[in-house]
Amino acid sequence: MSVGIRRNRPLDSKGSGPATHGNQAMNWRRYFWPVVGIAAVIFSLLLLWHELRGISLDDVWGGISAIPARRWILAALCSVIAYASLAGYDHIALLHIGKKVSWLFVTLCSFTTYALSHNIGGSVFSGAVIRYRAYGTKGLTGQDVGVLVAICWITFVLSTILASGLVLVFEPEILDRFSGIANHGLSEAAGIVMLLLVAAYIFGSWLHLRPLKIASLQLHYPALPIVARQLLIGPVELLAAAAIIFFALPATHNPGYFVVLGVFLVSFSIAQISHAPGGLGVFEVVFLAGLSDMDPVGVLAALLVFRLFYLVIPLILGLGIVLFFERSQFSRSES
Repeated sequence: MSVGIRRNRPLDSKGSGPATHGNQAMNWRRYFWPVVGIAAVIFSLLLLWHELRGISLDDVWGGISAIPARRWILAALCSVIAYASLAGYDHIALLHIGKKVSWLFVTLCSFTTYALSHNIGGSVFSGAVIRYRAYGTKGLTGQDVGVLVAICWITFVLSTILASGLVLVFEPEILDRFSGIANHGLSEAAGIVMLLLVAAYIFGSWLHLRPLKIASLQLHYPALPIVARQLLIGPVELLAAAAIIFFALPATHNPGYFVVLGVFLVSFSIAQISHAPGGLGVFEVVFLAGLSDMDPVGVLAALLVFRLFYLVIPLILGLGIVLFFERSQFSRSES
């Protein structure tokens, strides 16, 4: 018995069929995460307003003014260290794929990428677009940029897992601040599992395990020297970013840097998952919940300092770099 196979043909815009359904699916995927991000922002801002409804702008300004000048300087230095470490992500990825690009170009590209993507949201996708535009002028192919973005993302995830695992092992009560339930044994177990995941990654690199295939993209385990750089530079960025808030927090009821780091990791991770642009509202709500035993005015002031040094100032500088880059490319094409 023979079976005839009919090839489906895409229909025009007036018809309905595979092409139309495919376009509908693509449109649904295109708008899903932006809608989720906007909904997360709105919901978080409502929660934030409910939490801070008794606080006036004068109170917040007073909290900002109360931060000593020395701590402003330390917070600013930490932001510089954080973005210098983020530049290390790109240097590590280029070392892995064997491409040489000037140190200054890589640093400026990485700074601009993270300065914009941190504010836009969806850092992996927005960062890929920016990097493709920049590194394409240096001869990198789309596949090269794809591997580079993947290695940078792996470095961030690996660093977050390592830092979170250490916090859970040495400060297991950190989750009590969010759940209100003391279960230190579970926290320590989760921390050990995270550290074992990092060890498994190192072990996979040592054994030269088979590469991971994603469509036409192949991700090989980095060599051990590159893994060592990932585990050194990546956590430094997280430690420095958390230190921005730590130095801006008031001394009264301050739980110490390690607790602030743990609260930062939880808040930053949830903000990333929410796809909210800049984690607006989401980051603040979670952080205030984690430091509920502190004066909310002081915490909010510290979070505003963080946004200033980690988001606003880098965004302004990043936009300037983009304008300069595009102008230079336009002038080069005209000549």
